[in-house]
Amino acid sequence: MKLGARILMATTALALAAQAAAQTMDADFASMVRQWTTRPEFISPLVDHLPVSTTIPSPKQVFGDHIGVPNKLHSQEEINAYFRRLAKAAPDRVRILDIGKTNEGRDNIVVMMSSAANMARLDSYKSNLALLADPRRTTPDQAARIIATTKPIYHLTACLHSAETGPCEMLMELGYRLLTEDSALIRKINDNLIVAFSPVLEGDGRDRYVDWYHQSLVDETDDLAKPGGPPYWGKYIYHDNNRDMNYSDPSARELLAYYLEWHPPVMHELHESVPFLYTYSGQAPQNPDLDPILYGELPFFSNFEMSQLTKYGMPGVWTHGYVDAWSPGYVGFMSSNHNGMLRMYETFGNGGATTMLRHVDNGLSEPGARATGQLARDWFRPFPPYREVMWSMRNNVNYMQTGVLTALQLASSFPEVILENFYKKSLNGIQAGQAKAPYAYVIPAGQKDESRIKFVVDQLLMQGVEIGRLSSPMKVKEGEYPAGSLLVKLDQPYGRLAKTLLKVQNNYPNPNVMTYDDAAWTMGLMAHVNIVEIADKAVLAAATAPVTSFALHGTAADAGPGGFVILDNGSVNLARLRYRLPKVAIRVAEKPFRVGATDVPAGSFIVPASAAATLKPLVEQFGLTAVAAPAKIEAPTHEIGVPRTALFSTWGSTQSVGWVRYAFDQDETPYDLIYKEQVRAGNLRARYDVIIIPNQGNSAQSIVYDVPMKGKPLPYKPNAKFKSLGEYGQSDDIRGGMGNEGVAELRKFVEAGGTLITTGNASTVPAAFGMVDDISVGAAGGNFYAPGPIVKAKLLAPANPIFYGYTDETMPVRWATSTLFAVRPASREQVLMEFPGGAGSVMSGLMRGADQVRNRPAIINVPRARGRIVMFATNPIWRRQTIGEYRMLYNAMLNWNALGVMAPKRSDPGLPADAAPVYDDGSRGAGDGRGG
Repeated sequence: MKLGARILMATTALALAAQAAAQTMDADFASMVRQWTTRPEFISPLVDHLPVSTTIPSPKQVFGDHIGVPNKLHSQEEINAYFRRLAKAAPDRVRILDIGKTNEGRDNIVVMMSSAANMARLDSYKSNLALLADPRRTTPDQAARIIATTKPIYHLTACLHSAETGPCEMLMELGYRLLTEDSALIRKINDNLIVAFSPVLEGDGRDRYVDWYHQSLVDETDDLAKPGGPPYWGKYIYHDNNRDMNYSDPSARELLAYYLEWHPPVMHELHESVPFLYTYSGQAPQNPDLDPILYGELPFFSNFEMSQLTKYGMPGVWTHGYVDAWSPGYVGFMSSNHNGMLRMYETFGNGGATTMLRHVDNGLSEPGARATGQLARDWFRPFPPYREVMWSMRNNVNYMQTGVLTALQLASSFPEVILENFYKKSLNGIQAGQAKAPYAYVIPAGQKDESRIKFVVDQLLMQGVEIGRLSSPMKVKEGEYPAGSLLVKLDQPYGRLAKTLLKVQNNYPNPNVMTYDDAAWTMGLMAHVNIVEIADKAVLAAATAPVTSFALHGTAADAGPGGFVILDNGSVNLARLRYRLPKVAIRVAEKPFRVGATDVPAGSFIVPASAAATLKPLVEQFGLTAVAAPAKIEAPTHEIGVPRTALFSTWGSTQSVGWVRYAFDQDETPYDLIYKEQVRAGNLRARYDVIIIPNQGNSAQSIVYDVPMKGKPLPYKPNAKFKSLGEYGQSDDIRGGMGNEGVAELRKFVEAGGTLITTGNASTVPAAFGMVDDISVGAAGGNFYAPGPIVKAKLLAPANPIFYGYTDETMPVRWATSTLFAVRPASREQVLMEFPGGAGSVMSGLMRGADQVRNRPAIINVPRARGRIVMFATNPIWRRQTIGEYRMLYNAMLNWNALGVMAPKRSDPGLPADAAPVYDDGSRGAGDGRGG
């Protein structure tokens, strides 16, 4: 460290020491922290000391060690229990909110801390923040008085991502410090803010990772050869719990409910990835539909933190150049979405508490890449990190806690500004909905599948968006809409959020700038719900009744001589119905027909009258329509049984499979979750009719060979010491993958009459490993960039059962991969759906190089011996968003033995007849390794 920086740090430390001179400091803490901190510049005068208290239990008094001790992580139960100890010791200064349970039943809590005077007025502040959040309830003068007498809530979330282990540890020490330290800084924070914590936002994953760390990682000191984490964090999703736009995980839903009750103006996510501390600035691409005030607030905080920590002599603190403000789907973005402010850190972490040599980066920038060039000095990185560094958990705690205290320092210096901005953004949101088109979105009544409308409505209501139901018909420039249609007016506090979720993302600001997550999320397109944007201001005067819930109401007539016909309205609930009647013989109509005046679509079920007692309540619950069936059905039919279904997962990439598991569990779909062990054991056809290999990994090779066979065995199974391991599958050693032996067993399964279904990246496996002929797989060209846009797909074989419930020639689908498939002309009838390609086919979001997609296969149906392989280039189940595509996968499963309908023969528009198949060799690169 340079002399000037040392002098400045010493001066600052003396000033802080003088402020707290009356307190006794913990000498053991100071000694151990110096020992665990690997370089003197990796600590600040804000955290190099800790007071001794006779009334508040310190982490060491409770756990036996100070925070940051090497080789030790604390469980979710221990962390929550520690905060409950603090609340018991200082009930006038700490409040615990039990906001719900995790998937596996662990407590989900929020901790609130401040001065005793503020905590005594906490409920009053809560009411005041609700008034600021809805300016329709306040006059400007009333708002000014509220702002002058209210303390903002600054909310910190920790350990959303389970491998990012430091935040949970740091918050325990920070909580103790806020209760015990009597410095000017801490007094100011306690006087001017309510500091709230989510101590462990993903409790299930925290415990699983802690067990895995102590079993498999605690002795790993080489960051270049360190094994990965456990196969699972939470029950379903891994890293995507910070991409869960629709709050599928209960912990996220509970946090959202807390947010809408308490309205914290600032939510600050604590993550770990890049060195040494990145602080979020809301860089481009930015969502222009959010209030511009937000984009001034974010760098205000991040630049202050960067300058302060740099002043303390701490290298590697930077902003900009990593996470943008385009996608609204990050969990903490609930704050920005509701006129608050999302903040975020990425602190360097080792994936545990082991001190190890870390290799930062090679210092080279790559065009469009993120978090590269980390050794280069720039305006947003004035003091770069080191190329190699010995890094410890205590370093991590020092950086993160110093950053948080600095953020709280700034917030406590300007509490009224934070509240005024919160109020002004809320007011601006209402005024924006009155001043500029669009003014509303309408969901017209009369759509065939109300279950997907219910999905959209439930999502909007859950996020606080107001919806009205038209009391009478409405006529605007865009058309006429009947009574009962749903109307989302944008002149409401969360009108900006409604617009963000419902509009087409056709305003991506710069196609040469990467986005951190998906470029498109248009809810109507992804759910296949007709939602119309209204630019006629007269819509704001339309009379509506508030919608507080949306219930499905199906109708069931009495049985006819042929039983019942259940009309296929495109709903996934039709598949649910099949699964809820497993012992009932059901047939499906292969072509449309009529029953009296009723048009019956292909895909409709014919159910015997004997099932009436069970059937009728389900039809009503699921929003379906059952009519009396005639004695003779004027259409060909086939039996649609309940297939014996297996869902294959690698051990090293369970997340995308987890989203399919979540959908199947929500829709009550029976399946077995299988891994390499079950595949390699063979005899698959005797057990299953359908095997699904969902999108996972990043290449065919990564799916087949999975976790590399190097290093020590990595068991994933429970024992007396590590009880949380072995959930959702068990293995003596997760390394090795199914290998060629597993591929051979899958081939036998198909040849013996089974149906293999692959989606997304997994569809490269049949081509790359010789399971299909005449299909080439290759990567798009260098200029191609498609971060999850919504594109048009064209049905070539609309009569195939995969498309039951789909009535249009084209449909919106989410682009799932950069892999492009091609089929030789002799086999073109196997292509059931294709991408028209070109810029005009991009319905929402960004696809650079869209001409490369022209006429590329989207679904390929390959007969093989007695069975078949169905390859989706799309990913029908993407998170909990693409529910409009879900039915294609369910159709393929339920009609597994009736998928022989092919497309008309035609020549391939782009692939020469003598072209050799090009297989993906796995060289396109691994995952992005992102934090956040």
